[in-house]
Amino acid sequence: MTTTAAPALNPQILGQAENAHRAVLDGILAGTGADYRQWVTLKFAGTGSDTVERDDLARRTSGALKIDAVASHTTITDLIESGLLEAPSDAPTRIGFTTTGRARHAEIAGAIGAVMRRAYADIPADDLATAGRVLTLITARINAELTGP
Repeated sequence: MTTTAAPALNPQILGQAENAHRAVLDGILAGTGADYRQWVTLKFAGTGSDTVERDDLARRTSGALKIDAVASHTTITDLIESGLLEAPSDAPTRIGFTTTGRARHAEIAGAIGAVMRRAYADIPADDLATAGRVLTLITARINAELTGP
């Protein structure tokens, strides 16, 4: 009886995993009217306190998505215009969810969570922790390459 060794982690495997995750996400997003940039922005808007500084939100999404600040601010504006985010009149530089935005965020997060629970089921917690550590390290190193020597 022969056993096949698991392939070593490499860019092709990373890309295949990312493409599979992204295909699931795009399918979920297609039914919500939100696109990928909007979803990432909503995720960052939903962490922490009730509101976040607009420039901080733009900076975080720019870094995560590898897009410029103008594109991030445009996405924030689009989310405000679509009624998912708002800037309170007493704190116009702060951005927070509207009731509709909070519900949309919960809907998308719930759908993603259900798929990921099935996909990651029965994978030992230690393996997931190792994968998380390795991918975090690789991401940090690639980000350092992007910023230069």
